[in-house]
Formats: sequence, structure tokens, C-alpha cells
Amino acid sequence: MPTSDGPQPWGPSMEPPPEMLYAPTGEPLDGVRRTAILDWTVNQYISLGWRVESRSPTQAVLVRGGDVNHVLHAILTIFTCLLWGIVWIVLALGNKKERVALTVDPYGYLQTVHGPG
Repeated sequence: MPTSDGPQPWGPSMEPPPEMLYAPTGEPLDGVRRTAILDWTVNQYISLGWRVESRSPTQAVLVRGGDVNHVLHAILTIFTCLLWGIVWIVLALGNKKERVALTVDPYGYLQTVHGPG
């Protein structure tokens, strides 16, 4: 097993797709290759904890994070005589949702746009 001095990121590194997915320089890609590039990239994001929110053959929107279940936390707060309220407040303030849109252009270049949470 290789060792390293620095900290290792969780999950696989975001490497470019295999070269076989690309057409010769300057030629547009067919739809199958564009979809394969997007599939490969989406799989990389999924392995890092992202979820697919919407998908088309050449574009995908992924999201990470989620909403707090306020009804459940309200019930837990009532049954624990307000002690669970501390946990609820921490979760509500620390809750963060991230979105990213991935688009593959006709030449196989991946465009990434980070959107509002």
C-alpha cells in the first residue's frame, strides 16, 4: 500500500475521462460520446457524496446536502423537555445545500456551473 506524507482526500480523485471518449482534435463528438463523458463525470461526483437532481443526455444537475426535518425535530424537542432543541438549532444553522450543473459541449469539454444552494 503506498504511503504519503500529506492528508488524503476522501474518495477517488477527479481525473479526466479516458482518452477513448474523445474524438480527434477539432471534430465535434457524437451524442454517445458526449453522454459517456457526462456519465463518467457524474459517477465521479456520486462517489464523493453528490446526488443527481435532474439529468439529460448532455447535462446533469447534482446536489449535496439536504433539508432539516423540522417536524421530527419539533417532536423530539417536546419529548426531551427542550433538550433536543440545542441539536435542532445546530443542525438548522449548519445546514448547507450545494448544487452544480455539468454540461458537455459538442467538442467534449465539460462546463461546470456552481449554483445557489
